Amino acid sequence: MPWRRRAPILVDYAVRHGAAVPSARARIVVALALLGAAALSTSALAQIDPARRDLVEFGYDQPLEGHAPVSAYLFYDFSRPQFGDAEHALRLTVSPVYLDGEWDIRGVFGPNTDVGIGVNGGGFAFDYDELRAGRWLRDQSFTGHGGGADVSVYHLFNPGARIPLNGILRGAFRYVAYLRDNHNPSDFALPPNQPIASVRAGLRFGGVEPVLRPDLAAEVSGWYEGQVRFDPGTYGFAGDRNVQSTVHLFWARALLIYTMPKSRQRLSLHVIGGTSVHPDRFSAYRIGGTFTLASEFPLVLPGYYEGELSARKFVLVGAAYAIPLDAGQHWQLGFGASSARIAYTPGLEQPRAWNSGASAELDYAPTAKSWKASLVYGHALDAVRSGHRGADSVSVLMQFDLEKM
Repeated sequence: MPWRRRAPILVDYAVRHGAAVPSARARIVVALALLGAAALSTSALAQIDPARRDLVEFGYDQPLEGHAPVSAYLFYDFSRPQFGDAEHALRLTVSPVYLDGEWDIRGVFGPNTDVGIGVNGGGFAFDYDELRAGRWLRDQSFTGHGGGADVSVYHLFNPGARIPLNGILRGAFRYVAYLRDNHNPSDFALPPNQPIASVRAGLRFGGVEPVLRPDLAAEVSGWYEGQVRFDPGTYGFAGDRNVQSTVHLFWARALLIYTMPKSRQRLSLHVIGGTSVHPDRFSAYRIGGTFTLASEFPLVLPGYYEGELSARKFVLVGAAYAIPLDAGQHWQLGFGASSARIAYTPGLEQPRAWNSGASAELDYAPTAKSWKASLVYGHALDAVRSGHRGADSVSVLMQFDLEKM
């Protein structure tokens, strides 16, 4: 395994799910879709993941006040860096009702440029939940099924460097069908079923291994995504909201995760910001919750509902620190805080631009590291709940490594 701490290698991963920009799903059957793409060592070519993976990931978040959609994920991550021969790799992510996969081919456009062909689809992957001022509006939430395909080009700009600089270019097409739920009133019109074409381009220096609580990571990255909806228009109550025909999204992230070699104390710092042109509810950045594996760019804000805050542009900063509690370093106690300044999606505004949250966390992993578990308490300082501010939540996160069991 190339993840030896004494020779840290930093990973580039492109993770895809539902709406093309960071957006946490709020249904238990919706899974994270991982798109493996890495340059991890001086001998690795461009983006192919050299790590064999058999991971089961689970997360559940329970608000302690208020009424929100079920917030959970469950998926199996399968990765084979050599599938058939050394020139091909396969990555699959499977949930109860959703599949995402990519077949990677090395060296298509030269020794440092790879191509990935992906497919994804299933039920409930494009559900939309209307969360406004701390309230889940079920009459304005609805189900979405769909799927699509994409072609990606991954290029490594600095072969032989310790920290890779990768470029990613992806073209994708998907089709989304929206279904009326029992709680939708007759005068609430659903958006039209939507064919969507998109293109994403990005540069990533370093990256993060897609596991629960990685020991080491560093990243600086910048991204653009453009979406074209082929059936735009109005929906809602008397057409009071829009599906835009074109949306442009820009975002960037910097992060550092470092575990001290002797004491095993772990420090995490991150800042991420994004903006959009022609925003709508389906392209919004959804901020809130404690899930770090719920999207490629998790917008963590402890104590809030998962994806509670809807932003057309934002800046989010956060930090966390954890210390071991026993000599065997099986138990860790951690504390964290995040704060976001938000320009809200039109129609989903809240009184304050700043929203902050804090967390306390207890982690456990056995000596063999065959599984990990985290219990997280989150407090939302600025969440709106029944006429007052402040809210709490409890989350359970688990990872099972089937290779080590």
